[in-house]
Amino acid sequence: MKVTIVGAGNVGASCAEYIAQKRIASKVVLLDIKEGVAEGKALDLSQTATTLGFNTTITGVTNDYSATAASDVVVITSGVPRKPGMTREELIGINAGIVQGVSSSILEYSPNTIIVVVSNPMDTMTYLALQSTGLPKNRIIGMGGALDSSRFKTYLSKALDKPANDIQGMVIGGHGDTTMIPLTRIASYNGAPVSQYLDEETLEKVAADTMVGGATLTKLLGTSAWYAPGASVAYLVDSILNDQKRMIPCSVRLEGEYGLEDICIGVPCIIGSNGVEAIVDVKLDEREKQQLNESAEKVKSMNSALKDVL
Repeated sequence: MKVTIVGAGNVGASCAEYIAQKRIASKVVLLDIKEGVAEGKALDLSQTATTLGFNTTITGVTNDYSATAASDVVVITSGVPRKPGMTREELIGINAGIVQGVSSSILEYSPNTIIVVVSNPMDTMTYLALQSTGLPKNRIIGMGGALDSSRFKTYLSKALDKPANDIQGMVIGGHGDTTMIPLTRIASYNGAPVSQYLDEETLEKVAADTMVGGATLTKLLGTSAWYAPGASVAYLVDSILNDQKRMIPCSVRLEGEYGLEDICIGVPCIIGSNGVEAIVDVKLDEREKQQLNESAEKVKSMNSALKDVL
């Protein structure tokens, strides 16, 4: 199996590292527009193979899309990262052209690939990739919900003082500080609702911390996070390449599901070898439905900035 990662920055390199360490793919190609960066990171990662015990071949190239031919999955991380104080909306004008160009170049060499979009603003970039390529909706997946859900479970773990891997929870809606919806009502610890252990005030704080999880890290680091995003991408790619059929919240095109149309937004999906194999209908209460509708309106407002691109 072959995976291409476009953009050899922190997120792209972390993604390549986790895919190799977990032996998810036999070949990984890192591609970047900056001379030598992808080649250098690929070589550096390759030199960990004997100490970490993997046999994945990692190759780096500078803007040579022919090296990506016959990729089973392509991950698009390229674009300008969010800087402190910058909103995802401000990224649209810059990153739209990048994502559109990358998608076109990738499909020239890998017409049957599944594309995973990481570039921000992620829901809008996923919608752009879908609209501009004309691919079926199961083959364009926005990664954001997987990352947001991992952050949600981390904050729940801290509040409960229990292992994160014993906690189930998901975030739906847009991948943004004001658009994501941590579903505290159905989050659980070893099958028991977390509301049995945490009061409403604590749950509200967990949700609020989750919603600004990306911004918190950007403020601390001076740039976007990379370890958790890279791991979330690898988790999603693993479910595709190994047909795991995991239920993962992802940004996908909705055509009536959850009462929404003509939008890519985060909802729980079954992810397998065909990409998005099903959209799961989680029964939301009235408050959660209202939150999702409000999130969708904000995402559609961001999408309107694409009118000069599409």
